[in-house]
Amino acid sequence: MTAVRVVVGLLIVAGLVALTLAGIKERPPPPVEVQLGAAKRATITRIVTGAGKVQPATTVKISSSLSGDLLELNVKEGDLVKKGQVLGRVDRRRFEATFKQANAALNATRADVATAQVEVDRVTAEVRRVQGLVDKGMASAAEADKLNAELSGAKARVAGLSDRVVQAQAVVEEAQNNLSKTTLVAPIDGTVIECSREVGERVRGSDFNEDVVMTLAALASMEVKIEVGEHEVVHLKLGQKAQVKIDALEGQGFEGLVTEIAQKALIRAQGTEQETTSFPVTVALTARPPGVMPGMSAEVRVTADQRDGALTVPVQAVTVRPEKQLPDTATPIEGQPIAAKKGEQFAKVVFVVDAESKAHVRRVRTGISSDTDIEVLEGLADGEKIVEGPYRTLAKELKDGDAVVEPKPGEKRRGPKRG
Repeated sequence: MTAVRVVVGLLIVAGLVALTLAGIKERPPPPVEVQLGAAKRATITRIVTGAGKVQPATTVKISSSLSGDLLELNVKEGDLVKKGQVLGRVDRRRFEATFKQANAALNATRADVATAQVEVDRVTAEVRRVQGLVDKGMASAAEADKLNAELSGAKARVAGLSDRVVQAQAVVEEAQNNLSKTTLVAPIDGTVIECSREVGERVRGSDFNEDVVMTLAALASMEVKIEVGEHEVVHLKLGQKAQVKIDALEGQGFEGLVTEIAQKALIRAQGTEQETTSFPVTVALTARPPGVMPGMSAEVRVTADQRDGALTVPVQAVTVRPEKQLPDTATPIEGQPIAAKKGEQFAKVVFVVDAESKAHVRRVRTGISSDTDIEVLEGLADGEKIVEGPYRTLAKELKDGDAVVEPKPGEKRRGPKRG
């Protein structure tokens, strides 16, 4: 009887030990709750974006080349003007007097030329007469030589006075040009967008300081200038199509074309941690949108590239992992790894889910990307199941071989538990 009790006691102790060991044995972690998706074929478009201000393609500042009082101003802000239309006039009395004086000097010089020419004609006739007498032996050769010298002097005077006529003519043309500049004329068809002077004010003509009277703009042709980062400008080309949205005109989009890409960078905060490098890009609107005014804010989306039938995944599905953390079974991809700080190597990867609902890391090579999707050139097949998110799980928490599960609608996601 005592032996039976001992055996029973030993069995109870063994059962308790077994239960204790089973309780303290490490249990497998629960599946990581993730968002699942699949690689699929679709059209993907690379979009380069930027913000800027709408401005006229052509803006002309009208200023006076002469100093004087502004006596007329025939237009006001908002007026439409045609090329050649008179916009205003500067006091011209002083320039009229200068023109008359120059014209009188020209006429006087011409009269002097005419008088000198009469003398040339007279001496020429006298030379012929004396030469005839010399031929008959009725006059000396010395007398003929004297008249020939006198004729040469008369012709020289005519030539000198003719040069003075040319000089006087140039003075007249300059005076006439200055007189014409007292009338301000529109050089283009456009709209007056600013008047800087009023009638009665004095304008100052100078080759060094521009005294603007008004500004004209060809509002029929509008453009937007944006700044594009150095990593995006390499994808832009002249003639690429763009979509322009004006902040003041909600819900409307307008077509545009890339017309200019600056070849010189704008570098801000150079030499600091906040240093940025960008390139100005001009996008011209194909037509002026109704109601758009210069200075309005606009957002530009340039279609830089487009691929039809590309294998795509959501942008957030592609993450990076240090090469040293990747399993040896992960096949290297051409173009990988990606160089990172301190010499550490990183690779672009996605997590592919197998039939047993386990996520396996896989290197990929990517192409162009849109706002939501990215092209996968190598490393994935059409239809393969992948982990799409959440971002934190993909970026830091998820490991190769982890079991994953997609939470049911309405359930709160549980993060992975690491021992």
